[in-house]
Amino acid sequence: MRLRHIEVIHALVQTGHLGTAAEWLQLPVTEVEGILREAEGQLGFMLFSSVRGRLQATREARELEAQITHVYEALEPVQRLAASLKQYQAPPLRIICTPPLAQQLLPQSIAALRRRLPDAPCSLLSQPTREIIKSLLLRESDLGLSLHDPDHADIHCQVIAQGKLQLLAPHGWLQPKQKYISLQDLAGQSMVGLEGHDPLSRALENKLQALRPAPVVHIRVQTHQMMRSMVEAGEGLAIVDPFTALGAKTGGLDVCPLAPAVPVSLYALTLKNGEPAAAVQALLDIVTEQAAAMLAN
Repeated sequence: MRLRHIEVIHALVQTGHLGTAAEWLQLPVTEVEGILREAEGQLGFMLFSSVRGRLQATREARELEAQITHVYEALEPVQRLAASLKQYQAPPLRIICTPPLAQQLLPQSIAALRRRLPDAPCSLLSQPTREIIKSLLLRESDLGLSLHDPDHADIHCQVIAQGKLQLLAPHGWLQPKQKYISLQDLAGQSMVGLEGHDPLSRALENKLQALRPAPVVHIRVQTHQMMRSMVEAGEGLAIVDPFTALGAKTGGLDVCPLAPAVPVSLYALTLKNGEPAAAVQALLDIVTEQAAAMLAN
């Protein structure tokens, strides 16, 4: 099958009419009909039957359409790149970060970059660190931001900000003006756990399980943002990164750091042996400044 066959089949499935499909494709009706007959001849089976003046897709056409949809989804990045090249003469800045950063830090930073470079297109994805590494290695992203050091031979990892792990608790759980909480104070408490395998999560989990009595964990979730939501739902306490804690404090939860402090670093990830583009460096400068301001507060 040629791409033209796929376009015609897709248009006919969507419209059910030769004339409408021809308008959609900006082709003469006779040409659309000819392409359809050619496709059916190559495939060896009918794709459409006429029912009360409309073209009804056969079972085979419906099965093909399910896969054709994937083809169109795969073409979307190509179409976006082509549009950006036409409009800006430059591809979009592709940023990928872990979920906590997508909620608080990155939206403000990208908005600041757009004010500085209004013609610079951007795309932002949120993924776990392992997917960030994969995206960078496949050159699907230009910049990754994570709270974990991936320690990968082909990835340049730079610390651009540092903060501390924070306790989230229902409003009123902490004492007024309480500045910190010790891990021992969490002994026997009901807590929300994290389904994570990064070194920081494992180290914290080991410290909590060493308490006597150990905290009671009935629920485990995938992200710190989900942990915050469970605390808001009254399912116990949680220990989260400082960026998630910022939003939680604004939302009315009690927030304070652990003592002794458990540091958290914000890492900028790029491919080694590559010079960052000007837009990437500009965004890095903004993210560094925004992160420092957020963590200072």
